Amino acid sequence: MASGNKKKLKRGLDFWMFVGPVFLVFAVIVLVPFFNGVMYSFTDWNGITGELNWIGFDNYVRLFTSDEQFQQSFWLTTRYTIVAVVLTNLVGFILAFLLTQNIRTRNFLRTIFFMPNLIGGLILGFIWQFIYVKGFSSIGELTGWSLFELPWLGDARTGFWGIVIVSIWQGGGYIMVIYIAALQNVPQELVEAAKIDGANRLSTLRNITIPLIMPSVTICLFLTISWSFKLFDTNLSLTNGGPFKSTEMLALNIYKESFTNNNLGLGSAKAVIFFVIVAAITVTQVYLTKKREVEA
Repeated sequence: MASGNKKKLKRGLDFWMFVGPVFLVFAVIVLVPFFNGVMYSFTDWNGITGELNWIGFDNYVRLFTSDEQFQQSFWLTTRYTIVAVVLTNLVGFILAFLLTQNIRTRNFLRTIFFMPNLIGGLILGFIWQFIYVKGFSSIGELTGWSLFELPWLGDARTGFWGIVIVSIWQGGGYIMVIYIAALQNVPQELVEAAKIDGANRLSTLRNITIPLIMPSVTICLFLTISWSFKLFDTNLSLTNGGPFKSTEMLALNIYKESFTNNNLGLGSAKAVIFFVIVAAITVTQVYLTKKREVEA
């Protein structure tokens, strides 16, 4: 009996020796700021002075009644997320499908397509800002093509698509790598059996390949949804929400409310609402896609 208790105690100590330091760091960096943010969302703190007053749900009421910019940023972020998630996964899957074929330069091309993911969002935004403003203008003058003469960062509609293009260019390669790993693990005997039964490529892809790579689809959708909703650095460096806040995503709106307008209480309320929405969407997405997963 005593020996069994000693073993349990030893296992518990071993567990906390490994998990304890990580949990402590996680609590200090994530949990404590999170609960502080929830608390501040019920105050009028400006983030600078030590004086803060408890105002209850006033910040939350303001968000849904009089804060039009928050509502505009929310719908813009939702529209951007839908477009970016679909196109990023589509581009990533097409690249993965092509680069799992018998192509000589496939390893080189995989590296090239993955490389944009290694560039930080701020630097990426400044690079593409130069491309949109200077590069496209020069190409438009040389070719006369109206596509390159559009005000890519000076108009709400083209600014939106400018951000989408940069996001796909950066994230498509990362998603491609996940899909490549999934496609390489599809049992080839099933594909060969489908060909023998007379199935064409499209039918094989739809009925065999895609159902077998659904775990990767779950991961890729989860990643792209969270990336899209939390887009900040690229938005900041590429358009800074302009022109006239027409491309101001939700994360940038929260940042400006908290640290530019010095209204940390209202900014924290926005962040709490943001967290609840993203958590609800991602949990729902994971639940729905997990149900469609099959085993080979």
